Amino acid sequence: MSKAQATSATPSAPSHNQLDTKAQAWSALFSEPMSDLVKRYTSSVFFDKRLWQADIAGSLAHAEMLAAQGIIGAEDHASIQRGMAQITSEIESGAFEWKLDLEDVHLNIEARLTQLVGDAGKRLHTGRSRNDQVATDVRLWLRGEIDLIGDLLKELQVSLVDVAEQNVEVILPGFTHLQVAQPVSFGHHMLAYVEMFARDADRMADVRRRTNVLPLGSAALAGTTYPLDRERVAKTLGMLDANGAPVVCQNSLDAVSDRDFAIEFTAAASLCMVHVSRLSEELIIWMSQNFGFIKIADRFTTGSSIMPQKKNPDVPELARGKTGRVVGHLMGLITLMKGQPLAYNKDNQEDKEPLFDTVDTLKDTLRIFAEMVGGQLNPATGQKEGGITVNPQAMEQAALKGYATATDLADYLVKKGLPFRDAHETVAHAVKAAQSHACDLSELPLTVLQGFHPQIEKDVYEVLSLRGSLNARNTLGGTAPAQVRTQVARHRARLA
Repeated sequence: MSKAQATSATPSAPSHNQLDTKAQAWSALFSEPMSDLVKRYTSSVFFDKRLWQADIAGSLAHAEMLAAQGIIGAEDHASIQRGMAQITSEIESGAFEWKLDLEDVHLNIEARLTQLVGDAGKRLHTGRSRNDQVATDVRLWLRGEIDLIGDLLKELQVSLVDVAEQNVEVILPGFTHLQVAQPVSFGHHMLAYVEMFARDADRMADVRRRTNVLPLGSAALAGTTYPLDRERVAKTLGMLDANGAPVVCQNSLDAVSDRDFAIEFTAAASLCMVHVSRLSEELIIWMSQNFGFIKIADRFTTGSSIMPQKKNPDVPELARGKTGRVVGHLMGLITLMKGQPLAYNKDNQEDKEPLFDTVDTLKDTLRIFAEMVGGQLNPATGQKEGGITVNPQAMEQAALKGYATATDLADYLVKKGLPFRDAHETVAHAVKAAQSHACDLSELPLTVLQGFHPQIEKDVYEVLSLRGSLNARNTLGGTAPAQVRTQVARHRARLA
């Protein structure tokens, strides 16, 4: 073979400009370009670009470590910092051009950095892969979102505590099987949701702890030959345990393929949305004309296109529906991971859209519910206005319809020495009598009540009153107003 033939048969080295293109990031081995259809199908840039701040933060921490370890020079490090500052400015101003050809947020930023600072930009990727890079970016981004969700959960709890404190003495029929069971304080009922959302906040904090672990430095799957200081990067990015020690993924295979944290978050978000959905269901029922227990401010309702008298509780209804959406994302993420061998697979690109949508849906829902329940702060008065308006008369009248104090009469007879099962049967006969007379137990004459048991005395009427029933349940966690006020104070201190 002649020298000319040998030269023509040997692939030419890529030029500097070619190295700046996306194709040269990975496709020098390939003999044909990616088709436009595949390019669109595999690209993630138009949804993962929201990770840009995390991507830049992770890159800057990585670059700082590379410089400290002598893997890149100080001049390259300074150039990378300068380039990233300009890219940040461009993205914030909307001037940055996101390119489909560059596939994802990482390559878009890296290509622009290389365009700005030359070879220093190409050296940034030393000792890392997009596999550990994206795992780091998602963790950093989700950590910040969990912090925001924690704040929103606090706001919603404060709104519920406000409503509870204003309605400690309001009597609500408590239901089991949606049948009137026993009278409860409306404030007590609201605090039940505070307990639920407090558990949600605890779960989010726990998920945050497992999310806040550094995969970067694991490279593609096997680690790297460069002398990286991964703990230094973890410290720079604030990936620390409760004692301030850096937390780093300990197995490179697991580090790049683990999405447990995303599934855990979506599971916690699903449970939180279930709590929102339960509250929504009650608001919808209470707002209906058949109940009339509450009103929701007009700005959270809509009208009908045909029935002019309607005010529809669209926000609670939609939140109830969006719960299915979030739970669906959880199922999607679990299914995404169930068949994947180690380590990274392209399947994992599908983790982002359900995760992003879960975050967006939960944040929007919590934000609107905090205002819908508790109202808006009026800057002039410093007071919250709007929110839920309670109808105490309607609630109390409803509580009188279902013999809500029957258990109180049974307890009264037990205190007179009757075994509870006998007392239960005796009261059932009394309820039958009240039903036949179309009156409440408290409206039966004393002589009639004494016919069911001779030890019933005049003091029974205090026991049979709604207020008496409420006040009698003065044990820890009970619905007595004194207990409700204690719980309000506890939550105020916790949420301060």
